[in-house]
Amino acid sequence: MMGCCGYGWFGTSGWIAGILNLIVIAGVIVGFVVLAIWAIRRAGKSSAGSTADQESETLSPIEIARLRYARGEINREQFQELLSDLK
Repeated sequence: MMGCCGYGWFGTSGWIAGILNLIVIAGVIVGFVVLAIWAIRRAGKSSAGSTADQESETLSPIEIARLRYARGEINREQFQELLSDLK
């Protein structure tokens, strides 16, 4: 059953509502995909172990001190103290 002038139940705004509905549905689908990718990446990181543990197994203590200094985790005085303690 058509309404007046052949525009259907919603009139001319029916097209706008339909387009907005498609945009919302597409947004929900994209949101689920992004959430799934995030969850998979997060699960992969926790099962692989932390990078700090992996670095400490392969690097010498002096190299670890240099990395910490380069990252800004320790200041110059602390770095010099670590180097003198390790030598």
